[in-house]
Amino acid sequence: MNPTLGELVVGTLGAPARLGRTRLVLVDGPAGSGKTTLAARLGAALGAQVLHGDDMYEGWTGLSTLDRVLAQVLEPLARGETGGFRRWDWHASARAEEIRVPVDDALVIEGVGVASRAARVHASSVIYVDAPWELRLARGIARDGEAMRAEWERWHVAEDRHLAGEGARDAAGWVIDGTRPVPA
Repeated sequence: MNPTLGELVVGTLGAPARLGRTRLVLVDGPAGSGKTTLAARLGAALGAQVLHGDDMYEGWTGLSTLDRVLAQVLEPLARGETGGFRRWDWHASARAEEIRVPVDDALVIEGVGVASRAARVHASSVIYVDAPWELRLARGIARDGEAMRAEWERWHVAEDRHLAGEGARDAAGWVIDGTRPVPA
């Protein structure tokens, strides 16, 4: 049974800030599991900015660049300064406008691989969302179209390797079943 949104909020607010004065929530798990939906709800409940891994990866092979981009947000915030990064434009295959991340009470970052070992040292809460591959693929195809099936299948192999190597699921304080709702 999944925790309620209220339990996630209370757990986050009850944890110490480890990113300067900011309580950082990392929502990790494989693509299509429901991270973005949960992060949006959690961000709204916390009054927090929500950052998306999809804006950080450099395309379908971008997992290897994630820690470098995360550092552009986390290192300044740890010093009490505004962080930021340039959003990845998937259509242009290039960095686009800057997303600024000011110091605040809470920050939610969601995406495959965001709860890396390097990022977790700053996290007040780590949430891992999971769902069966078949459902995740169906969600991805529904969003991106059948023409992207091969990319999803390649990504699946890379994300499995990355997630296992980083140990995000084992480090999570909450493991969410992405096939079931998170009650209010």
